[in-house]
Amino acid sequence: MEQTVTHNTKWWSGGKSPFNIEYGKIMMWYFLLSDSFTFGAFLISLGTVRFGLNYWPEPSIVFNTFPFAGHANLPLAFVSVMTFVLIISSVTMVLAVHAGHNRDKKGVEKYLIFTIIGGLIFLSCQAWEWTHLLTAKNPVLVGDHIEVMAQRNGFNPWGEIVLPQDVAPALAKTSPETLATLVHEQHLSHASHAELLKTPKDQLIQMLSNSEMVVRKPGPAAFGGFFYGITGFHGFHVSIGVILLIIMLIQTKMGVFERRGRYLMIEKIGLYWHFVDLVWVFVFLCFYLI
Repeated sequence: MEQTVTHNTKWWSGGKSPFNIEYGKIMMWYFLLSDSFTFGAFLISLGTVRFGLNYWPEPSIVFNTFPFAGHANLPLAFVSVMTFVLIISSVTMVLAVHAGHNRDKKGVEKYLIFTIIGGLIFLSCQAWEWTHLLTAKNPVLVGDHIEVMAQRNGFNPWGEIVLPQDVAPALAKTSPETLATLVHEQHLSHASHAELLKTPKDQLIQMLSNSEMVVRKPGPAAFGGFFYGITGFHGFHVSIGVILLIIMLIQTKMGVFERRGRYLMIEKIGLYWHFVDLVWVFVFLCFYLI
């Protein structure tokens, strides 16, 4: 009996964790677990609202643009590039942690720089996507006529696609100024906007009728709220991660971890970065694929 008590007090007498894990690392795990509940709540609420509505914007239509590609229809191409960059940054983070285990200071610096660059590229891509979706003009069926609208002031133009037979009578009731703007925005004529304003209405309608213009009914405002809310929350996490990586890079260059004799902080930040990458997989699935 006495031998048993002596054996137990050796483990629980203090100064040594019975789980054989560093305190800061387990606290990071606790934080990531609690943060996953937050993202999970957001995505569950998205699913609840989305499948409770009659229709939802089609991802292949909403996310079909690419920088400097004009009006080329490239569904999900740009977000695929964003996802690839973030996954590669996760790989470079693994290499940075591995270099830290080997006390390779130069290797840690190199792979931290690569990871920071990947994070900055991802944030830049997200900024472009946000800006484009906020300012891109779309032909939208409002009542019995068509208007050119942009995603501003909470209005969401991504909704149901209107059938061609419904567009024809709506064009006839649309003002010549709006028709000229539609032709100009859809790049259906080489004439300037001022010249199109002087073009007969019947001719403008003919141009639009012969085009592959996609007209939609206004979509649910919930789409914009969830999209900007959830991707913005994830982007905030990426921004924090980039800042932490820059701090780790500075400390590595200053030899802080060499003096400590270990690169444990690099491993902790690595856990956070992998979590951010994993969350993006679920965001990508819910918004861009389904």
